[in-house]
Amino acid sequence: MHFKKMTGKNCYLSPINPEDAEKFTTWLNDPEVTRYLKTATHIISLHGEKEFLQNLAKEHVYTIVDIKTDNPIGTVGLAQMDHINRTAEIGIFIGDKNYWGKGYGTEAMSLLLDYAFKTLDLYSIFLRVYEYNERAIRSYKKIGFKQIGTRRKALRRDLKVYDIIYMDILSEDFYHTTQ
Repeated sequence: MHFKKMTGKNCYLSPINPEDAEKFTTWLNDPEVTRYLKTATHIISLHGEKEFLQNLAKEHVYTIVDIKTDNPIGTVGLAQMDHINRTAEIGIFIGDKNYWGKGYGTEAMSLLLDYAFKTLDLYSIFLRVYEYNERAIRSYKKIGFKQIGTRRKALRRDLKVYDIIYMDILSEDFYHTTQ
């Protein structure tokens, strides 16, 4: 079961439901999906994923749910929250490839950023993205993220090395962009 914590036009964010573990395990064992995640080299078992989701359910990590079908399609969440400095890291993945390139990730990210800035009173949020994930980079820039640095040749995939790009967004960047 999913609950509408944050609602957009095409999707809503729901607290993590460990009962979705089978779907998540399928996604996280799909090399096409994990190519964009740091879990690409991990072995994801159903039992391990269920346990992992139970722990995530205590954090600000949410299932992205298609508003029309109530089907989960991915996750978006905050990590390393620092309430004194009002910072966090954000991460997202759309596991259901039928939803890739259709704006669901941009909307889900925007919903969580609005919540992070207005409700959690955060000010600066950063993310990491692999240089070959051009679709994600375009989405992040559309939302208002700016590139703040590059960790050169820090990722090996498919016998090649790639940069990891660091981006951040301040609350004024987000609200200036979305108004």
